[in-house]
This record gives sequence, structure tokens and C-alpha cells, in this order.
Amino acid sequence: MAGSSQYTAVLDANTLYPAPLRDLLLSLAVDGLYHARWTARIHEEWVRNLTRNRPELEAQLGPLVEVMNRSVPDRLVEHYEGLIAGLVLPDSDDRHVLADGV
Repeated sequence: MAGSSQYTAVLDANTLYPAPLRDLLLSLAVDGLYHARWTARIHEEWVRNLTRNRPELEAQLGPLVEVMNRSVPDRLVEHYEGLIAGLVLPDSDDRHVLADGV
């Protein structure tokens, strides 16, 4: 089991994009109520979308990602890419999220 909690959740870009939800989910993970995980690809997706919609925040996002990564132990899922092709979902763009939670 990863982290210190019994429950693990992969946080997709749509949960990390809005600051209030991101702050809540990360606070709960830091408090040990569940173990948050994500991939570099998920970070890239929410940062890219937020930068496109709120370019004035761009300089703050790199340091924010670093703080997030330091705050949650064992958060980064790696070596999941080989599973993506074998997964079938209604939105094929979400296969990477399912693959990193397997």
C-alpha cells in the first residue's frame, strides 16, 4: 500500500485545476485521510490548461507543482504507460488516468 493511508486516489487534472478543490484534496492527503497520487502527465495537463486560461498565473505554477510534489510522499506514479493501449473507455483521452491507478 502506498503512503500512510488505507485509501489511495489518483487526482486527475480536472481536480487539480480549480484552486479550492486542489487545496482541499491536498490538505486531506497531507492530513493522512487518504493517499493522493498523480503523474507528471496529469500535472502537465492542468498546468497547461490553467496557463492558457489564466496566463497571469504562469510564473506561480512551477513553484506550486514543486510544493505539491514535496507535500505528498510517494505521490508520483511512473511506468504506467504500457497499460494505456489495452484500456477501453468512452473518452480515450482518460485512459492514462485509469492506467496509473492500476
